[in-house]
Amino acid sequence: MIKLNEYDIQFLIETLQKGEPIPEDYKYKLFPVKQKEYELVYAGKMRKEDILANEDGVFPVPLQVEKVFNGEEYPAGDKDWRNMIIFGDNLQFLKTVCENKNPLIKDKVKGKVKLIYIDPPFATESDFEASKKQKAYTDKAKGAEFIEFLRRRLVLAKEIMSDEANIIVHLDNKKSHYIKLVLDEIFDENNFINEIIWHKGREGGSSRSHSPSSSMPTEYQNLLIYAKDRKRRYWKPILCPYKESTVKNIQKDGKGWYYMRGRMGRKPAGWELEAGVALRTYVLPDPTKTKEEVIKIITSKGSEFVSIGDVWNNEMVKFSLTTKYPTEKPEDILKYLIKAGTTDNDVVLDFFAGSGTTAAVAEKLGRRWIACDIGKLSFYTMQKRILTIENSKDLENPKKKYGKKARSFITVNTGLYDLKKVFELKKDDYINFVMNLFEVEPVDKKISGIRIDGQKKDGYYCLVYPYWQFRKASVDEEYLEDLHSHIGSKIGERLYIIAPANYVDSISDYHEIGRVRYYFLKVPYQIIKELHKVQFKKFRQPQSKRNVNDLDDAVGFHFIRQPEVESRLKVNKEIIEIQITKFLSNYLEEETEKEVENFESLAMVLIDKDYNGKEFVMDEFYFAEDLLPKKKEEETEEEIKQELKQLKKIPISLNKQDCGDKIMIVYVDIYGNEFKEVLSIKR
Repeated sequence: MIKLNEYDIQFLIETLQKGEPIPEDYKYKLFPVKQKEYELVYAGKMRKEDILANEDGVFPVPLQVEKVFNGEEYPAGDKDWRNMIIFGDNLQFLKTVCENKNPLIKDKVKGKVKLIYIDPPFATESDFEASKKQKAYTDKAKGAEFIEFLRRRLVLAKEIMSDEANIIVHLDNKKSHYIKLVLDEIFDENNFINEIIWHKGREGGSSRSHSPSSSMPTEYQNLLIYAKDRKRRYWKPILCPYKESTVKNIQKDGKGWYYMRGRMGRKPAGWELEAGVALRTYVLPDPTKTKEEVIKIITSKGSEFVSIGDVWNNEMVKFSLTTKYPTEKPEDILKYLIKAGTTDNDVVLDFFAGSGTTAAVAEKLGRRWIACDIGKLSFYTMQKRILTIENSKDLENPKKKYGKKARSFITVNTGLYDLKKVFELKKDDYINFVMNLFEVEPVDKKISGIRIDGQKKDGYYCLVYPYWQFRKASVDEEYLEDLHSHIGSKIGERLYIIAPANYVDSISDYHEIGRVRYYFLKVPYQIIKELHKVQFKKFRQPQSKRNVNDLDDAVGFHFIRQPEVESRLKVNKEIIEIQITKFLSNYLEEETEKEVENFESLAMVLIDKDYNGKEFVMDEFYFAEDLLPKKKEEETEEEIKQELKQLKKIPISLNKQDCGDKIMIVYVDIYGNEFKEVLSIKR
C-alpha cells in the first residue's frame, strides 16, 4: 500500500465513521497496481496528495472583508450569506475553502458549489506578428508550466464541489487537448459529459485574418464539461426556440399542433420506421390556437422547446459585450450553463473571473456567487458591473433593462494578516514594527504636546495612531480637524499617519485641510514577513491591454506599499485635465535591484467621473501604454517602461459635462499597489 499522508488518513477515518463509501480514486492508494493504464507525465507535476497537503508551499490564508455593498438597502440572500468578489491568488483562495476554517466561508462553500465555470488564460502566443526587431508577446506560462498551473487549481476545485456539481472549462483550440487529459485524470474520464463548440466567428476581423494567403482562421472555442459524479449530477436540458424554417408548415389534429419529420427512403439503424412514413412532432398541445399564434409562441426569444446540441453559433449566442475588459465573454453562454447546472440559491464559482460575466449572470438568475481574480482591472470591473447591474440588459429580452439592484455583496482580500496578532504586540513593539514596514526613521519629538514618532525619507513627519487609546474610535474627519488645530501650522505641507486599515474612515489615501495633506499609511496586515516568515510576493499588473491575462503564479502573502503620487486638476470650459507629475513605487526593480524611476512602474489609472462619496464605480480605465504620447503598435513591456521614464508629466483629459462635482482616481502600479484620491471640480 502507498504511504498515506495525514490528509488522506483523516479523510478515510471520517468517511468510515459516517458509513459512506470510499471514493474510487483511493483504489490505487489502498490496493495499488504496478502501473496505471496511462497517465499524463510532464516536468514539475506534483502528486494530488501533496497539493492537498500544501507540500507545494501554498497555504490557506486569512480572508478580510474590504467593503459591504448594498448592505442595508438590499437583501443578502440566505442567512449569513453574501455574494463575494475576491481579490487575490485563486490557489490560496481554493486552499482556504478546502481547509474550511475561515469564519467567512466555513461550512458555506466547501461541498456546496453546484457549478464552476472558468475561462483561464489560454497560454498561447498572440496572433500578431513580430516587427522592427521586436519579439511577439507570449504568455509567461507555457507548456508544462501552464498545465500544472491549471491542474493544481482543478485538483482543489474538485474537493469543494457538491456531489451534484459540474465544472465547465473554457479554452481555445491550442491547449484544450492537454487540459482534457488533465480533467480526465482528476475527474475520471467516465465523468466527461460533453464538449461544447462555440462557433463565434473569425478572430481579429482584420483583412489579414480573412485573406486567402492567411493560415486557416480560428472560428471557435471549446467548453469542456465534467461532472464530479456522473450518476448524481444535476443538469437540466438546455432548451431553445424552434427555428421558423422548421415549423413554418405546422399542422394540427385533435392532440395539438405538429410538424412532419422523417419520410425516410430506407429504414435507419434502430428505428422501426417504414420507408416513406413521416413522424409527427408535436410542438404545442393546444389545437384552439391559430397557426400564427403557435409559431409566434414557439419561435420567440427565450422560449424553451428544443434541446440545444453541442455546437453553439452566433444565432444562439449573441456577442453583446457589457464592459471594455479584453477577454469578456457573452452573457448568453453563462445564461445557458447556469440555468442548466443550478437552481435558485445554488452556489456558482468562477476563480478566473475576468470581467465578471459569471457573477453578473448568476446575480440575474438568483444564484449565489463567488468571483475571484488576481487583476486590479478585473476587481474594479466586476465591482462596477454588479453595482450598476440594474442598467444592464435583461437576460431574456435584451431590449429591456434588467431593472433590479444587486443583492448585498462584499469585496474580499486574500492573504490579509489577522489584526489581532498585531494588536497582541506590546505598544513599543507595535510602533517599531509598523515604522519598519513603512521605512520611517524614529525621532524623539513633540509638537504642541503631540508625539511625533518618526520621519520619512522625504523629510516629512510621521505619527503612529494610538489605537490602544482609541479602540472604539477611528481616524476620521473629526480626529484630523482636532489634530490640525494643534499642529497644522507647524508641520509643513504633509504629515503621515500610520493606522490599521479598518481604523481609517477615508476611502482616499489622504485628507487635505488648508495647505496640509494628511497621508494615511494603512497597516494592511497583508503579508507581514516578521510574523509569517514568508517572503513577500507581489501580484504583478499589466501595463498594456494585450497582457491582461499574463499568468503570475504568486503564492504566499503580499505586502502593499502605496506609490507616491502627485497630480493636479486643470479645469477648462469643456475639458477637465488630470495632470500627473509624479508616480513612484516604493520597491526595487526585481531584475536589477535598482530603484524604479518616475512613471516606470505605472500599470493603470482608473477613474470614477461622478464619485458619490461611498463607492468607487469605475467609468474609465487607462493602461500605461494608453497614456504614452506617441502610441506604437505591439510594444513590449520593457519598451513601455523605457518610454514612461522619459515623461515629465502624464495628462488625462475628460469631458467636463460627463463629470460630477467630485472625481475619484485610483492609480495602480505593476505590483498591484494603489493610491486613491478624490478631487473636487470647481464650477
